Amino acid sequence: MKKIALLGTGTVGQTFATRLTTLGYDVIIGTRNLQEKLAAPGKDGAKNSFAQWHEKNSNIKAGTFEEAAAFGEMILNVSNGANAIAVLNLAKAKNLDGKVLVDISNPLDFSKGMPPGLIPELSNFNSLAEEIQKTFPNAKVVKTLNTMWCGIMVDPSIIKGDHVNYICGNDEAAKTEVKTFLNTLGWKDQNILDLGDITSARGTEAVLPVWLRIYGAKKMGAFNFNIVS
Repeated sequence: MKKIALLGTGTVGQTFATRLTTLGYDVIIGTRNLQEKLAAPGKDGAKNSFAQWHEKNSNIKAGTFEEAAAFGEMILNVSNGANAIAVLNLAKAKNLDGKVLVDISNPLDFSKGMPPGLIPELSNFNSLAEEIQKTFPNAKVVKTLNTMWCGIMVDPSIIKGDHVNYICGNDEAAKTEVKTFLNTLGWKDQNILDLGDITSARGTEAVLPVWLRIYGAKKMGAFNFNIVS
């Protein structure tokens, strides 16, 4: 099975690491400094959430962003969108060159509190995915899975019936490879909507303000959108 690198140790990264391991992938999860991450204090003196998760999932490899990117044959960016370029710089361009880089993050701006908006310079006539592709031109950036809760990302059967996952990117072969990867997670071909090149990420990233408002109203994240015609 393919080696998968996850760049980011938050809830999304942990969810993917656990699910992909059960599917037989060889997984590594990356962070800035593994020892510092594991030693960081949690709430009320308890271990932080990643340290607790790592203790329960010690069979899953963990390392720095650079080590993870060097290991992975496919790389999933599950970092905080505002820090994604910095994370990928730490992963090193040489470790991204020629590889499929699946961008699942969103350029959320928390500077004015909750709910967040989108970072102005990475929205409207630009997107985070485009910025990643421009910064790392030799990586094959594919945007997908960024318009839903992470539980649905890795197991679409949580929701009954059809619901849509968007995909876009400049490299057709890379998108085909990612679609096959999505199939292994349980996504049916008819529920994967190809929107074209990487500029379509402007639209899918712009779904997040709507998603967050619905989340706030419903008080739950187990929902998704569908196209009805």
